[in-house]
Amino acid sequence: MSQQFWSRVEDGIGELVIESPPVNALDSRGWFGLAEEIDRLQADDAVRVLVIRAEGRGFCAGVDIKELQKYPGRITDVNAGNWETFRAVHRGLKPVIAAPHGYVLGGGIGICGSADIILAAPDVTFGVPEVDRGALGAGAHLQRMFPVQKVRWMYFTGEPIDAAEAYRLGAIQEIVPREGLRDAAMALAAKIAAKSTTMIKLAKESLNGVEDGDLEAKYRWEQGFTAQAYLTAESQETRDAFVAKRDADFSGKDGKGK
Repeated sequence: MSQQFWSRVEDGIGELVIESPPVNALDSRGWFGLAEEIDRLQADDAVRVLVIRAEGRGFCAGVDIKELQKYPGRITDVNAGNWETFRAVHRGLKPVIAAPHGYVLGGGIGICGSADIILAAPDVTFGVPEVDRGALGAGAHLQRMFPVQKVRWMYFTGEPIDAAEAYRLGAIQEIVPREGLRDAAMALAAKIAAKSTTMIKLAKESLNGVEDGDLEAKYRWEQGFTAQAYLTAESQETRDAFVAKRDADFSGKDGKGK
C-alpha cells in the first residue's frame, strides 16, 4: 500500500495527516505505524497539542477489508494496531483534536472517539457498518460521542449520522467549512498550546481518570467478539460480498434465524 500518513511539527503543534488513497483505509502495518507515530509525537517535547486530520475523499474508512479478505489471519494484527492507535490518542497526555471531513468509519470512529475535541466539516458522516462487514468494534468509542440508544440504532441499521445530528448530540465542538477546517483546528490547537504544558497534561490525565469505565478495556472486550465473528460463515460471506461488490447472501448459513 502507498504512503498511509505523514506528520509535521510547528509552533508546538503536531499535525498528523492520514493520506491512504483511495478511501484512507489502513492496513495492519499502517495501524501499527500510526500508533507509533502518535506515541512519538506525544513524547516529543516540541509538541504540546496534536491535530489529526486527513486528505482525500474522507477522514478514514477504517481497516483494509481487502487485506483481511486475502489474509484472514491478520485480523489479530489489525485488532492490535487499532487498539494501540486509539490508546495512543486517548491515553497520551497531550490533547488531541480530530478534524474529520467526509466519511468517518470503523477505525476513523475509534480515532475521533478517542480524541479530546472534534471539529468537523459540514459533509462529515459518522457510521459503523461493522455488522455488514462481518466484524464488530468501535462501539465503546462511539458511546463516548453519542447516547447509548443512538449508538445501537447506528450499529444495528448500519446507517450513518451527519454533521448536524452529531453537533446536536454534542460530539462535535464546531462545524467548520471544509476549506477552513485545518485553519480552525490549528487555531484551536494554538490556543491550547499557549497554556501551561504541565497544567494541560495534568488536566487530561485527571479527566481521563474520572471517565465512566476504562475505554481501552471496553474496546478490548469488543475485539474478542470480532475474533469470534471471524470464525463464522456469515462473516466470511460479508467480506466476500464487499470485495465482489455484491449483496451478501445468507441463505443456507447459520446466522439468519437458523
